Amino acid sequence: MGAGRWQAIYTTFSSRLPIVVARSVASKMAENKLVFEAPEKNKDPIAAVLDDVLPEKFGADASLKALEVASGTGQHVVHLAQRFPKVSWQPSEVEEKYTASIKAYVEESGVGNVLEPLLIDVCKPVSEWPGKFSAASLDVIVNINMVHISPWPCTEALFKAAGHLLKAKGIMVTYGPYAIHGEITPESNVAFNQSLKSQNAEWGLRDIDDLEKEAKKNGMTFDAMFNMPANNKILVWQKAENESE
Repeated sequence: MGAGRWQAIYTTFSSRLPIVVARSVASKMAENKLVFEAPEKNKDPIAAVLDDVLPEKFGADASLKALEVASGTGQHVVHLAQRFPKVSWQPSEVEEKYTASIKAYVEESGVGNVLEPLLIDVCKPVSEWPGKFSAASLDVIVNINMVHISPWPCTEALFKAAGHLLKAKGIMVTYGPYAIHGEITPESNVAFNQSLKSQNAEWGLRDIDDLEKEAKKNGMTFDAMFNMPANNKILVWQKAENESE
C-alpha cells in the first residue's frame, strides 16, 4: 500500500478521535449527573433570598468565599455560582456519587467560580476535613436540606464548624422544614416528620430553639428567618463581630 493511502487512512481515523473522545466524556458526564426534583424546585427561591441577604451583609460588589455543606447533586451550587459570580463556591459531599454529579454539573455549565468538590463528613472535626480550612476563612456557609435527614450530632458538628470557619459577621444559611418553639405546622410537616422518624429514629424536624442554642455555643446569633415554598424556611445565622458578643 502506498504512503498516500496510509496517510489517508490515518487522517480519516485521527480526525474522528476527538469526536469519539468528546462523546465518551459527554456520556460519562450524563451518567454521573444526578437530577432530583427538590433542588430544581427550590434553587430559584433560595437564590432569590440570597439576592437580598448577601448584599445586605457584605455589600453589592464584595468578593466572597462560600462553602456548601452537603451539596447533594450539584444542582444548587451551579445555580448559585451562575447567580453570584463574585462568590467562590466550595461544594462538598459525604458520598463519591454526589461529588461525581457535582463535577458533571460544573463541567456542563462551564462556571469558573466553583472549586473541586470535597468529600467532607460534617460529623468529623474540621481538622480531619480534606482541603485547607483555616479559622475565620469563610464569609458564607450554605446548608440545604441536611439538618432534618441526619442525626442530631451532625447538626451540632455543623454549627461547631461554622463557628470556627466563619469570619466575624459571616453568615450560615440553612434551609429546610423546622419546628418552631416546640410546634410543627402545618399538618403536612407533621406527617413528614413522622415519615422521617419511621425511616430513621435519629432523623426529624429540628426546633429553631435548639438550633439557636447551638448557634450561641459557637459564637453565632439567629439573625433572620424567611418563609419559603412548600412549608420550608431559610434561617440565617451570623457570627459575632468579636468573641465577647
